[in-house]
Amino acid sequence: MPILLSLSRLCQTKADVSCRFTNRTLAQRCLLSGLFMMAAVRMSQAQDLLSVQSAEVQLEEGRTTLDEAMLAAAKDIFEECARRDAKNARCYYDLGRTDSYIANVRERQRDKKTAQQVLDSAIVNTRRSIDLDDEFADAHALLAELYGRKIGYGGVFTGMRIGPKAEAEVQRALELDRNDPRIYIVLGRRKLYAPRVFGGDIEKAIESFRKATIVDPHHDESFVWLAIAYDKKGDAGSAKVAVEEALRLNSRNVIARELRSAIR
Repeated sequence: MPILLSLSRLCQTKADVSCRFTNRTLAQRCLLSGLFMMAAVRMSQAQDLLSVQSAEVQLEEGRTTLDEAMLAAAKDIFEECARRDAKNARCYYDLGRTDSYIANVRERQRDKKTAQQVLDSAIVNTRRSIDLDDEFADAHALLAELYGRKIGYGGVFTGMRIGPKAEAEVQRALELDRNDPRIYIVLGRRKLYAPRVFGGDIEKAIESFRKATIVDPHHDESFVWLAIAYDKKGDAGSAKVAVEEALRLNSRNVIARELRSAIR
């Protein structure tokens, strides 16, 4: 309606007296022009939404295959979304998630310097998402995961500085949605990789990953992490069962395929 109000004011200026709404024909033209402009705005918004949805499909494909070009293409769209709508929490969350997978790719390439830079970018974007929508459980869980990975690069002193922040994000995510599998993956990773003196516990890690598979039985990443934990424990049979379920859910999952080949 602001477009129509602006047109109404324009039509009432001294410079265009003939365009007063007492003239039915001109009023109709002004109204039609306003409706056309509104339709154009809505069409543009719909196109933006379709573009973001397409990028989310690309993100999922990139997450599955660890295709950096696919992830980069998705990131470009999310960055454009954030530029167009700086208050869109979802765009910043998608940016953070995309960066997290690009960091995975770089880690696999043993490019730790770039991986850390991308990880820092992921943290910035995910924080922005939370600033815009503090009740977005996925964003809190993602930030906790990113903090945990940051600790992995920085060691004990980084852990002392960031550890409490990661824990706060986990608790906030649990408060908002206890059925978010990402939360239990974060908890499981912490138990899986932390030294025993800092709370590492393979059995508790497995318990967390199993919880992730229960709250969302269709989440292939949860089964991948469960397989990794079982394999680390030395339980090849259970690891094979978990990885086969991950592949049943997503046959193109690169990490699951590699695990199936590696598990003896």
